[in-house]
Amino acid sequence: MPEMITMNKPVDTPQTVGPEDHRTGLRKEALKRAFLDSLFYMQGKFPALATKRDYYLALAYVVRDRLLQRWVSTAAAYTEQRSRTVAYLSAEFLIGPHLGNNLVNLGIYAEVQQAITELGLDFDGLLQEEDEPGLGNGGLGRLAACFLDSMATLEIPAMGYGIRYEYGIFEQEIIDGWQVERTDKWLRYGTPWDVARPEWAVEVKLGGHTERWTDEHGRLHVRWLPERVVMGVPYDTPVLGYHNNTANTLRLWRAEAAESFDFAVFNRGDYYGAVNHKVVSENLTKVLYPNDEAIKGKELRLEQQYFFVSCSLQDMLRIMRGQRIPIERFHEKFAVQLNDTHPAIAVPELMRLLVDDHGVAWDEAWSITRRTFGYTNHTLMPEALECWPLHMLARLLPRHLEIICEINARFLDEVRLRFWGDDQRIARLSLIDESGERYVRMAHLACVGSHAINGVAELHSELLKQDVLRDFHALWPEKFRNKTNGVTPRRWIALSNPRLSALISDAIGEDWITHLDELKRLEPLAQDRGFGERWRHVKRANKDEFAVFVRQRTGIAVDPQSMFDVQVKRIHEYKRQHLNILHVIAEYIRLKSGARGDRSPRTFIFGGKAAPAYMFAKLIIKLINAVGEVLERDREARNHLRVVFLPNYNVSSGQRVYPAADLSEQISTAGKEASGTGNMKFSLNGALTIGTLDGANIEIRDEVGAENFFLFGLTAPEVASVKARGYRPMERYLANPVLREAIDLIGSGFFSHGDPALFRPLVDNLLHSDPYLVLADFELYEACQDDVTQAYRDTERWTRMAILNAARCGKFSSDRTIRQYCDDIWKVDPVPIRLLSHDDVKSGFLQ
Repeated sequence: MPEMITMNKPVDTPQTVGPEDHRTGLRKEALKRAFLDSLFYMQGKFPALATKRDYYLALAYVVRDRLLQRWVSTAAAYTEQRSRTVAYLSAEFLIGPHLGNNLVNLGIYAEVQQAITELGLDFDGLLQEEDEPGLGNGGLGRLAACFLDSMATLEIPAMGYGIRYEYGIFEQEIIDGWQVERTDKWLRYGTPWDVARPEWAVEVKLGGHTERWTDEHGRLHVRWLPERVVMGVPYDTPVLGYHNNTANTLRLWRAEAAESFDFAVFNRGDYYGAVNHKVVSENLTKVLYPNDEAIKGKELRLEQQYFFVSCSLQDMLRIMRGQRIPIERFHEKFAVQLNDTHPAIAVPELMRLLVDDHGVAWDEAWSITRRTFGYTNHTLMPEALECWPLHMLARLLPRHLEIICEINARFLDEVRLRFWGDDQRIARLSLIDESGERYVRMAHLACVGSHAINGVAELHSELLKQDVLRDFHALWPEKFRNKTNGVTPRRWIALSNPRLSALISDAIGEDWITHLDELKRLEPLAQDRGFGERWRHVKRANKDEFAVFVRQRTGIAVDPQSMFDVQVKRIHEYKRQHLNILHVIAEYIRLKSGARGDRSPRTFIFGGKAAPAYMFAKLIIKLINAVGEVLERDREARNHLRVVFLPNYNVSSGQRVYPAADLSEQISTAGKEASGTGNMKFSLNGALTIGTLDGANIEIRDEVGAENFFLFGLTAPEVASVKARGYRPMERYLANPVLREAIDLIGSGFFSHGDPALFRPLVDNLLHSDPYLVLADFELYEACQDDVTQAYRDTERWTRMAILNAARCGKFSSDRTIRQYCDDIWKVDPVPIRLLSHDDVKSGFLQ
């Protein structure tokens, strides 16, 4: 029987558990004793009053103690050695739940699970008690989190810099099939994982105007007189490496008022005015990605981006002062990576800090700046390449607009010498778009201000050079590189799929967790029937568990024996969830007409959020749910076809769905997806992919073999050719009876309780515009799905393909990506960490 928690029963703890073991020990009895002490001394509770939340927090503080020993040791080593450091600037860090990942990386998951169970508590229930920080919208933020994990695991000195949004990406509810956004209150109970550092707060200026003055040596200076000042307060979270002593820092900034309460105004009876500065200042970091349809939303988004990069660069300068490194060596101390265009305002901000605040001459400051930054582009979508109106920059960041204009003037002088007389090229390269309303092109600014520019998949990088940034490639081909994305195997296999992890480790050992190429050793086992049987047993157990989760979340009972056909990602037209649901409708029509034959039952699983103002994406969600509702009501259909939409898809949901998936839908229009990382997670967990030649799909197919990948669709050049010839989607509709019947069924109101108007915008879009070539690829997609059906019937063949997918995807570890960044762009070496003991700390006081 498990040992129940009582206050009058002593814990059976060996006498060897002393003060240091109690705070840092990793054995079961030390952990159990630490848990009880944490409940008492940190939560101030005893078991009769303790809630599940108290138990979760008590356990979290036990784990945090062990992190802190590594965190302090890491900071001490970096400070002593003045280590060259990666500063990763990102508007998003979709870090996921901390507790389980930290237990895996500390190597004490089993010990803690056993200790908690022996105390009579539900270990899995405590893990689920954690509020997930929704500090990202999807792949961009999740990639940043994977990179932090890999940098710590590889012992790379690094800091992540971002924003501590009070309310993260919204919580999604599905009401009557529609997405409804609810506030993500991830901080409503606080968090045990970060530490406030108010002593390192910095001032951030906004608005106002500039003044010029000349010193006694005739040198011109510029002074920025801001309209308002906000304080940036850092909150630090340790990011632990796997089975080592490195704990790097994720530093997120919270905006606060320089003066939060005006006592004089309060005494005059203006109670609102007394706290107005606090309210306005703190709005800066309230919400991830405010709706920027209105001008105020755009301004807030720009302010957010400037706020966190200014805070971060000022913090780097503080670190340099503490380590007594001259400011002229900034680029030697820090390799700053811009994660997409959101932090691109860092280029003029570093120039401002160097020139205005520290008196560095312009040419030297520009040389430092360009050697400091690297720029990662994450998009091929023109609308996602941020541009800010000049009038907005002039109002919010007047000094930065002046600096941008100066950078642009000097840059264009260089371009004129290189491309004499080519005015069109000069206009295209200019940092300022002069056509119509004048804008600053932030991607251009990042390119000019960085020494390296990279895409995130081979196709993406080539398309950047050929299309989106072709003029910059012609100017500086040496700047361009490819760094194909990767994912951390710690969270996405070891933590989320323990059954598969145990099977793999039993077969080839545990080195694969940090050297994912070791999975290659599974290849011979693809022919081993016994191993294949164990593989299927793992998949079935994962599907059984996931079916319970689906029932809890949606009320729908799915059949684990059916194929789990999964598309989980941000809802967007180019990702083509509507192509997927059109196929489901076609399958339903075949079923009702008796033409489906003996195809295996399928459960189509969707998940993802639409941007609150993106009405077309919301309509796609509604259609998916409407089709699912019809299938649930149709008794004949639901034994063969089911549609499930998982609400509020996030990292925690992903940890459940990837291990259970049979088929991974990666069906974006070729040439639109930069890379994708969900495709990698599915493959590594043994799902097969149906997909286009887009993003990292191409490299996955190259690795796993064409025979183990279900390929369909137009290629990126073919997409461009179809559009150039004048694409007419109506012709595809008229030529394909299956497609026509599916679209007509939507348009008739069959899935909208007889209301033909509900989905009319979607039908009209497909028939008269179809910007992402859904109808052009439909017939090819249907044929490929037939191939999937045939393969799934042959259980042993499917199993072999699944094993080979996992075995051949070792390339897609974020560890490999980070090694490439370190070798090629950052020039940063590992720094092994020695754990500090109590005696080390004591000696520090005595020095």
